[in-house]
Amino acid sequence: KTWDRGYFKSMRHACVTAALPGTAGELVQGLLDGEPCLVSCPIDWFSRVRATVTDDHTWHVSGPYPKVQKALHLLSKRPGFPSRGGQVEIQANIPRGRGYGSSTADVAAALYAVAYAVGHPLSPATVARLAVEVEPTDSTVFPGLVLFAHRTGAFWEMLGPAPPLAVIVLDPGGKVDTLTYNRQVSVETLRPLATQHREAFNLLRWALRQRDWHALGEAATLSACTHQQVLPNPLVDLAVVWRRAVGALGICRAHSGTLVGILCHPEQTDVQSVISYLCRHLPAGLTLHRYALTDGGPRYLPHQVHPTDPERLPGPCPPS
Repeated sequence: KTWDRGYFKSMRHACVTAALPGTAGELVQGLLDGEPCLVSCPIDWFSRVRATVTDDHTWHVSGPYPKVQKALHLLSKRPGFPSRGGQVEIQANIPRGRGYGSSTADVAAALYAVAYAVGHPLSPATVARLAVEVEPTDSTVFPGLVLFAHRTGAFWEMLGPAPPLAVIVLDPGGKVDTLTYNRQVSVETLRPLATQHREAFNLLRWALRQRDWHALGEAATLSACTHQQVLPNPLVDLAVVWRRAVGALGICRAHSGTLVGILCHPEQTDVQSVISYLCRHLPAGLTLHRYALTDGGPRYLPHQVHPTDPERLPGPCPPS
């Protein structure tokens, strides 16, 4: 009953926490049929947003989150959306500007939480359209793995559930401003690489249909290496060498950030041995983190679950 829509409509003060995963950059990103698109690489590191409905008619966001505030303003102006308000608390420590998808995780989790708290849950497509009005948006807004026109929201394609892979993130720090990057990297900039982009997208589609994780790794590696012509990252070249040395499936990268990931199948590769190898070869200033590839989409958390305990997060559960 706790998550029933009618239950929230009957409550005077409803409180809902929604969580959305961050990313290890993208599995594939590039131009497809003239439209910049991506397939995010969601990982089990979450932004959590708690929305509490009060007697107010404005949503107040705790902390400096102007993108979240703008998204909630757009939501409140939607025809037929309840004229309610309250408090929005963001519980997240995902770094900014490196490719972890922190802005999308905050914005989308806030939209999901607020909408559900007022008894008016939104579809992933609606959340995506609202988020894109704020800034280019990761496909983690949708459940599973999705190919998404991240700048315009013009289309999305469900590709299937995330495979059970480990993602070893190599984090050099630094920062890339996503809005500036997307203004500077135009369709014309990407057009000479369109053939490689299409090859990577098609290979990823095929890999997910056939459950061929080696092909998935090749698709991600092709995309990461192709993007060196747009945003060079010396860590990509290192990761390609290390991937071969440890027998990993492939690499992924933040196409508008600094991080790089190494994709491994835990049942076919000793991930701890891979981590030990990488630790022996890491340049100074580079940190390493292990995550699991996970599905995108919102998780709605009962409040007896501690909001900072990722091991107890339920699976994706978009409201019906």
